[in-house]
Amino acid sequence: MKISLNWLNDYIDIGYDAHAMADLLSDRGFPCEEIQVLDQDTMMDVEVTSNRGDCLGHIGVARELAAATGKALTLPDVTLDVNDQDVASLVDVAIDAPDLCARYTARVIQGVTVGPSPDWLVKRLETIGLRSVNNVVDATNYAMMETGQPPHAFDFDKIDQGQIVVRRARAGETLVSIDSTLCKLTEEILVIADARGPVAIAGVMGGLETEVTEATTTILLEDAHFEPVTVRSTSRQLVLPSDAAYRFERIVDREAIDWASQRSAQLIVQVAGGRMARGVIDCFPRPVDKTPVTLRLTRLQHVMGIEIPASRVTDILAALGFAPTLEHDVVTCVVPSWRSDVTREVDLIEEVARCYGYDKVPTEDRINIQVTSVDTYQTAVQAVGRALNACGYYETISVDFVDDTTAEIFAVSQDKSHLAVSDASRKSANKLRQTVMGSLLGILKTNVNVKNLPCRVFEVAHTFIPDDSGVLPREQTHIGLVADRDFRGLRAGVEQAIRALVPNAVIEFVPVTLSWAEAGAEIQVHGTVVGHAGVFSDAVLKAFELKHVMAVGAELVYDTLVSLKGPGVTLKAIPRFPAIERDLSLIVAESVTWANIVSAIDAHGPKELEGIKFVENYRGKGVPKGKKSVTLSLCFRDVDGTLMHETVDAFQKPIVDGLAEALKAELRSA
Repeated sequence: MKISLNWLNDYIDIGYDAHAMADLLSDRGFPCEEIQVLDQDTMMDVEVTSNRGDCLGHIGVARELAAATGKALTLPDVTLDVNDQDVASLVDVAIDAPDLCARYTARVIQGVTVGPSPDWLVKRLETIGLRSVNNVVDATNYAMMETGQPPHAFDFDKIDQGQIVVRRARAGETLVSIDSTLCKLTEEILVIADARGPVAIAGVMGGLETEVTEATTTILLEDAHFEPVTVRSTSRQLVLPSDAAYRFERIVDREAIDWASQRSAQLIVQVAGGRMARGVIDCFPRPVDKTPVTLRLTRLQHVMGIEIPASRVTDILAALGFAPTLEHDVVTCVVPSWRSDVTREVDLIEEVARCYGYDKVPTEDRINIQVTSVDTYQTAVQAVGRALNACGYYETISVDFVDDTTAEIFAVSQDKSHLAVSDASRKSANKLRQTVMGSLLGILKTNVNVKNLPCRVFEVAHTFIPDDSGVLPREQTHIGLVADRDFRGLRAGVEQAIRALVPNAVIEFVPVTLSWAEAGAEIQVHGTVVGHAGVFSDAVLKAFELKHVMAVGAELVYDTLVSLKGPGVTLKAIPRFPAIERDLSLIVAESVTWANIVSAIDAHGPKELEGIKFVENYRGKGVPKGKKSVTLSLCFRDVDGTLMHETVDAFQKPIVDGLAEALKAELRSA
């Protein structure tokens, strides 16, 4: 914000030079970036944070200086020369989009003479970097830089039927702005329209057709309040930056709009002549609801670490215009209309802190840091991470939002409803995810596209499923895995992740139908469902544009696994005697699962059977149609001595017989 020192002195007789004033402003949160001495004036470039739109005008800066120094703030004395014609007989204003326009005022000034501006006006605008256009435009720019409220002047005779409608643009409408840019409007853009069509882009820029020229004799003066988000998004969408948009984006003073309109009209009449029609059109569909904000002195002391006298607190807030009242160590404030950024107790604390002086907060030579141990959740997540790292998986971190397609594919709620945000920056990915797999598939796609394979990724993250109210989610922590490998490889990773949390887990994969999987399984631990796993279907792979790759995925519910956590692992001595392994190749029906085979072996295996390991499946020459060959390895060990092969033969026979009886398995080779 560029400030003219001479201009500032119109509102406050501060008596400081530019450097002293810069120091004062910097101490209160407005650092000065540049001081430039000009002909008979000084320009100060002051940084104004985005929450302080009230200081994007000279009066706002003067108000801050008045609060800091105790000097009186003098506002312009506004008097208007009006004629006998009622403005309501000339203009009709309607707001069709009250959610985007909270207030709109219109005044009519008749008999103006458009021409060059007086020297004093030109010099002040040039001091802050604005070029002179003509006296009417210069007057509106002056008013904007004075009050922080951007007005706009239309050529009244070019407004069809004197009708102003504030509405959303219609599909296919266009407008040529005053900088000759052809703007293609969309339904998200707010416009000012007359009976024929758009004449201005609300809060951003006026139209070329209705701009003020030397032939203009009657002015329609607009002062309004537009929603910051729509102004910001429109300005960026159309690539139309403007001083007006910059201020509307940071919120203007809705209650002071009528006064700002009067001041703009006064300046126009002062430099361009004419008289104003009696009255004002003031559409105010959403009046401001003033809610008091309270400040506890005990909370102020806790946050700042120092005690500030109550009288000093109330003096600071009173100087800032908050009208404080103190009762039982609680300060109640009425927030002034120009301070839209103050809504909470902590905002008042910040006001007191910056005005009291951050330099008064004592510093210590030594900082004490309390060291705490890693909590249970972090310990568990780290254990899962180590287990999956050992299986070749890399951890990822992704955002909690997914696009509509991903949300639809991986919906958990029965009605496939999702919680979403309406933020303009997340129009294409604004759904809160219900599973982690959708995000991980997107990461797999990125790696496939750059040929970074194999790709095995996991994430421990929150998921959000709407509750019965449809307002708040059931938030759960899930462990998601996605990989470009076969299901057996995925199963190994899932089992390791589970055993990191439940060391003695009895894990089962029970076949089920999953909407996103070609073949799916329900993962059970001790009979409790803890998640699902599967091979992604062709439809899912197509939706993610994954070609020529097999992808598998699994998702575990962390909270359920933690609740099943039983006793830890029991350590035992390293075996003293060697084991004997026997490989079996069984021909079984296609419908026979690995779980069926393990169950049959366990039913007939001796206590010396130490482990069963899957080797491979085979379908082809030598295997009848409708059947498959499953090769597995049996490990036998005796803790009391060395096994003989004859003994193992005796162990193996009942196992083979049991497989034949239970599964009609045939021994292909041994």
